[in-house]
Amino acid sequence: MAQIKHNNFRDTVDKVITEAKAEGIVHLRAEDRQHTGRWLTVQGKACYHFGNTGYLGLEQNNRIKLGAMQALLRYGTQFPLSKTYISHPLYEELEEKLQLLFKNPVIITKNSTLGHLAVIPTVVRDEDAVILDHQVHWSVQNAAQLLKVRGIPVQLVRHNNLEMLETLIQKLSSKVSKIWYMADGVYSMFGDYAPVKALLALTKKYPQLYLYFDDVHGMSWRGANGMGYVLSQLGTLPEHVLVFGTLSKSFGASGSVLICSNKKFYNQIKNFGGPLTFSAQLEPSALGAAIASANIHLSDEIYRLQEALNNRIAYFNQQLVMAHLPLIARNSSPVFYIGTGLPATGYFLVKRLMEAGIYVNLGLFPAVPAKNTGLRITLSNHNAFDDIDQLVEQLISNYDIALMATDNSRSRVGKAFRMDFVDGKPFATTNQDLQFKEFKSIAETDATHWNTTLGKFNMLTYDGLAYLEQSFTQNQEPEHNWRFWYIQIVDDANCPVLMTFLTESLWKNDMLAPASVSKLLEHQRKRNPYLQTSRVLSLGCLFTEGNHLYLNEEHQQVTLALKQLLEYIENLAQTRKVTMTVLRDFDLNYNWSKAILDQGYIPIDMPDSCVLLDLHHKIEADYTQYLSKRSQKHFKKDIEPYLSLVKSNVVQRVSSANIKVYYELYLQVQRKNYGLNTFTYPLEAFEVLRSHPNWECILLKAVEDERLLGVMFCYKNYSGVYVPSLIGMDYKYLEVFKTYRQLLYQTILRARKLNMKQIDFGMSANFEKRKLGAAVLPKQAFVQTDDHFFLEELEMMRTGHSG
Repeated sequence: MAQIKHNNFRDTVDKVITEAKAEGIVHLRAEDRQHTGRWLTVQGKACYHFGNTGYLGLEQNNRIKLGAMQALLRYGTQFPLSKTYISHPLYEELEEKLQLLFKNPVIITKNSTLGHLAVIPTVVRDEDAVILDHQVHWSVQNAAQLLKVRGIPVQLVRHNNLEMLETLIQKLSSKVSKIWYMADGVYSMFGDYAPVKALLALTKKYPQLYLYFDDVHGMSWRGANGMGYVLSQLGTLPEHVLVFGTLSKSFGASGSVLICSNKKFYNQIKNFGGPLTFSAQLEPSALGAAIASANIHLSDEIYRLQEALNNRIAYFNQQLVMAHLPLIARNSSPVFYIGTGLPATGYFLVKRLMEAGIYVNLGLFPAVPAKNTGLRITLSNHNAFDDIDQLVEQLISNYDIALMATDNSRSRVGKAFRMDFVDGKPFATTNQDLQFKEFKSIAETDATHWNTTLGKFNMLTYDGLAYLEQSFTQNQEPEHNWRFWYIQIVDDANCPVLMTFLTESLWKNDMLAPASVSKLLEHQRKRNPYLQTSRVLSLGCLFTEGNHLYLNEEHQQVTLALKQLLEYIENLAQTRKVTMTVLRDFDLNYNWSKAILDQGYIPIDMPDSCVLLDLHHKIEADYTQYLSKRSQKHFKKDIEPYLSLVKSNVVQRVSSANIKVYYELYLQVQRKNYGLNTFTYPLEAFEVLRSHPNWECILLKAVEDERLLGVMFCYKNYSGVYVPSLIGMDYKYLEVFKTYRQLLYQTILRARKLNMKQIDFGMSANFEKRKLGAAVLPKQAFVQTDDHFFLEELEMMRTGHSG
């Protein structure tokens, strides 16, 4: 099995947040000596605060502050004892008031994250299954991860997709006892709602279905006595529905609360709910504040506060309609999302607003897909109507400026969100006599331009791409039929500024996932061959590796050419309705990384690439002298002793009968290579290469009886690059003859004989290639998706089997 470096989702998130931090968008510090909720001082600038999730403004209420202070003075800073043994004196009073408020039994937790960790592993049994809305809060998803250790199936469904949910319920119903669906009541990015009533109807159709809601963003500002959005929709809380609310955010204190009418669940959680047993209980000041807030909730004052917020929400909605700003979800929640599409536009706009005295949050990956970046605006009762007018005025003044400054447009934003936003103003054209040329076949391109630019790399010559077209069109299986696009951007003197090609093809979603994930999926694919596969638009193709983008770095219009290409790819991806766009394979410190990231891509780690450089300078007969001392020892131990057992010869024209034999050896390797999991290439591709002038086969045989041990399929790029693209081996003899190492060494000998400058060994088996002198080059790709549902699904599988 190939040993290979895989991308880690957390590394991708780290890179994105690091970029946002460098832009001055996140990890900022409030600089105020005192907070009122209306203002926030950031980087020396006093700003109207439109990032507050204390929607009713209760965190600044004097009675709640006084409640916290009095409890602090009476009881101290904390009550350092597990609540399982004894509760703080104020707990009983708070629980009584919350039970009146929610009209159901409650359990108070330190915060919602610890609350989910306490409740979910307790109520979900080993014979149950869990389905997560893929936009449910991280704290719910994190708690659900613990279930997989117990073998409990945990799966994702697309956001608010009841059809997908019902299909999964039907699939699981005969295999498990209870099926838990977990969702947010009000989602924190777009401010949209869970379809609570429709979900309740689904539980009547499927009695196995239990519902679990995180309603922390729906609390206080909605429902009788501020019981929250979910409970306001349910009316009476059924025993098969659990609801989490918050005592922070709009409640104005801290902590969280589980509302549960099921006595069995209630007692189980109360008796042993993980963090409830082993974590500290709420501080006395938090209990005092929560009691004071509960008193307000149980009075008519809560309705005046709700009405004040609703008036602001209605006013802002009205202003946005008149301003024709691209609001993504129009509803009655205090959370608003104005799309910018590109991260570059979002960065620019947030900074312009801060300069103008307006603070808003930026919705970024992984909270939203990178190309769905936007302004996340929250309203609270701290915001005066004049403040809202200022916000709208600055949005109108700066939104189109941000679009123009980042080569964006409203229609482009609309495409990113699959909505229709019409450009309100004409945009300046940036065409400066660059000619953008698109071709559907390499035969239509300028061969000289191609071979002197991109054709110098790997097997990307004019002839090499003609081979790929011939091999991957008009085949029977969908994974063997690719679409090709060739892009040439030239200036008015016909000088190439940018050259590249793209393919659309079917990928396995787990191509770069750990081998354990691919093994699991391959087992499932025996029943469903196209499970977890997607149509992908890619720079280059699945057959090639290395540099797929030529940029004339010296040309003064190279930046413009790159922007034109990225916008073309974005439009093509939308036209073709692909799941994902992948730009690969780039060095980690690629000069144009920021320009690509600003266009809504996220970086992911690719497997390292192995290249043997400066081969034409290594002219001495004894190749081992160019190896390190350690590698020389490896050679003498693992390669040299077997040289007398094998012999090699090069075949440039292979018979049809023999190519079928070689193909079977290739399949042996492919079926074991879970580390880089792709579809097998069709026999037709091998039939084409057997008589192609640029292809040759290095055969490895046993000296004793001429047994065929393995074959290396190599492409000769006459710029001096030798490309061993594919390998086939008979695994019965792999260890006896050390076939893989022998083929690598014979490839080097052949490339030297041809006076090649370098060998592109490609991905996987880095250790073996490095021992023969290859350099290991870290690579990255840039990925764009409409949503990151399947990325999250694979990440969930990576951290444990999902059943």
